[in-house]
Amino acid sequence: MCGIAGVIGLEGQPIARDMLAGMVDRIAHRGPDGEGLLMEGNVGLGHRRLAIIDLTPDGHQPMTNRGGDHTVVYNGEIYNHVELRLELERAGHVFTSRSDTEVLLTAYSQWGEDCVSHFNGMWSFAILDRRRNRLFCSRDRFGKKPFYYVRTSGYFAFGSEIRQLLPFLPKRQAHRETLLKFLVGAMAEPVDQTFYEGVRKLPGGYNLTLDLGSRQSTISRYHELRRDASVASLSLGDAVERFSDLLTDAIRVRLRADVPVGTCLSGGLDSSTVATLAAGQYHAGANGPFAAITAASELAGNDETEYARQVVQHNQLHWHQVRPEYPDFAGSLDDVLRAQEEPFPSPSIVMQYFVMKTARQHGLTVLLDGQGGDETLLGYERYFAAHYLAEAKTGGWPHTLYSVIRNSRNNALMAPWRVMAYFAYFNSARLRWGMYRHRSSYLRELPDMLPGLKEYEVAGKNVFDLQKLEIEKTNLPALLRYEDKNAMWHAIETRLPFLDYRLVEFSLSLSGEAKITDGWTKYALRKAMAGRMPDSIVWRRNKMGFEAPTSKWFAQHRQIMRESVLGSRVIDELGRPGALERRYENLDPLTQWRLYIVSAWARTFDVVLD
Repeated sequence: MCGIAGVIGLEGQPIARDMLAGMVDRIAHRGPDGEGLLMEGNVGLGHRRLAIIDLTPDGHQPMTNRGGDHTVVYNGEIYNHVELRLELERAGHVFTSRSDTEVLLTAYSQWGEDCVSHFNGMWSFAILDRRRNRLFCSRDRFGKKPFYYVRTSGYFAFGSEIRQLLPFLPKRQAHRETLLKFLVGAMAEPVDQTFYEGVRKLPGGYNLTLDLGSRQSTISRYHELRRDASVASLSLGDAVERFSDLLTDAIRVRLRADVPVGTCLSGGLDSSTVATLAAGQYHAGANGPFAAITAASELAGNDETEYARQVVQHNQLHWHQVRPEYPDFAGSLDDVLRAQEEPFPSPSIVMQYFVMKTARQHGLTVLLDGQGGDETLLGYERYFAAHYLAEAKTGGWPHTLYSVIRNSRNNALMAPWRVMAYFAYFNSARLRWGMYRHRSSYLRELPDMLPGLKEYEVAGKNVFDLQKLEIEKTNLPALLRYEDKNAMWHAIETRLPFLDYRLVEFSLSLSGEAKITDGWTKYALRKAMAGRMPDSIVWRRNKMGFEAPTSKWFAQHRQIMRESVLGSRVIDELGRPGALERRYENLDPLTQWRLYIVSAWARTFDVVLD
């Protein structure tokens, strides 16, 4: 896990050392264990290292292969590097280090661009290919690791964080459309655009190739989620067994590290599962007690500490707790915003920040996390309507009506009227857009009917399509951004077993009964963990995550938020004269938050609107 930087002089001009060194210095927090620069004509590559695998200097980057024709800068982990090394050795390759970086570089020498299809991991890398006179860049299948880039008349530059690229811009200007979509609340963020005009990002599952001769760049997709029909035909018992095996193996390869490994533990089903399975494997390796970190809430109504305690006791975990209170929240906001670099939609991101900060304080360099469980196993209420439509197609409406009644007895969130409300809201782009327009009438202008709403309307009639949309575009990419930025600000690597690509594709292909049965969501996961965790966790009905005590913090931060919003030049330019001041107190809290975080972001990063 590291940070990368690169710059190409598009007019053939050599790269100044100060320019490249500045890009690397701005991400020193991502890699406290070393740095490296390579300047070769009009190409510059830079790296900050967080040593996880092979802590010796043999893992130093930029790394060049034995033949001297390929050099890589790389951020991430190839979890199956052990297996790939053996395969590449059988093909005649010789290794000089134990690092997964050398495996990645050798895999490119062996398979070219197709190397990425051999990787199980998370990555963002750039390879200078001297033989083909090109720069080959790639981002992992789901976009866990960031890849930002800019192209000006003189330079193509890329990096792990936006701050590295801001000096290449003529001015720090907000991308108006992205900003308006965020304020309206319709979408978290585009997959290929940032909040900064001129700064773009490579989507997960895509490669970017820059021909150094013609200076032409191409972006191509190498991964797309597809349904495996054979999985849906499995019996429930076989599906649960295979799911369990895949999840166990996903955790096994993510425990590979030469530094201490722990886990995030909210007390919910997903994080508790990861903690339980990881602890068993960690203990079996005689590595001592497995560590877990929990963020407790000030409000009893959304505090999951008691559930986390049960998991800790059951697995004999070494437990670290953090309980941010309002002064911690207020005192850390500027730092969280600097870490995130862009607006974020909820104070819960601050809770995650404190989890990562606590991990660093206790010497944990790698944390497992349960991110992705909801998206892959229908953990959100908005999936229920699509699930019932699928049932009606296969079993008919009488069967589906019976299923609705049975499910609602065990799960109040699946009551018929709730499911109808979900369906009406998520499957009607016009209804949602009308609500957004009304809520955002204080703005001078609104974006056109958002494509994302139409995509939801179409995808909402099919479970697989809806999950695919959320994983690839609308939900997961933003969540992964928040996690990477919070973790790497504290030089922490997070690993996400539920997003092992094998497990994702298997989970999305499961039959409906393996996902929801008798009102229980994530049914295959619950069945797989039954008897391995306390029943109070396995068959728990509610979930929270690291939820912030939002109502309490907002009440105490209310005046600061209002003054920031009404005193913001960017917000003032976006709003209708006097409208926001008149309506502000009647806006819902999360709309107030979006306005506040935009005003704070513009001030912190000196962003202008035009």
